[in-house]
Amino acid sequence: MRKRREFTPEYKAKIVLEVLKEEKTISEIASREGIHTNQIGTWKRDFLENASRVFDQSRSEKASAQKVVELEEERREYQAKVGQLTLEVDWLKKKHEQVYGPGWETKLGFKK
Repeated sequence: MRKRREFTPEYKAKIVLEVLKEEKTISEIASREGIHTNQIGTWKRDFLENASRVFDQSRSEKASAQKVVELEEERREYQAKVGQLTLEVDWLKKKHEQVYGPGWETKLGFKK
């Protein structure tokens, strides 16, 4: 059994743009690329149906990109806080061990 071929979006766009230039027929392009003409027609239809999204997405993509930047900054702040708190807990454990000796956790009832 032959495995299905997968085409990248860039490749599909290149083929559709070539079809839209109308320098060669769909049949010529299909035979050259080894793709069925119906497949190229489907790609062309999808391309034309979604062409308006290019201009519509620019605003939403900018908003999404800004949101990503904000979330990334928030994540960095949380990571810094977790790091700071981890250092403080480690320091306190070390000081407790110096004051109360090894096994201080069981002596004070923190570990059983």
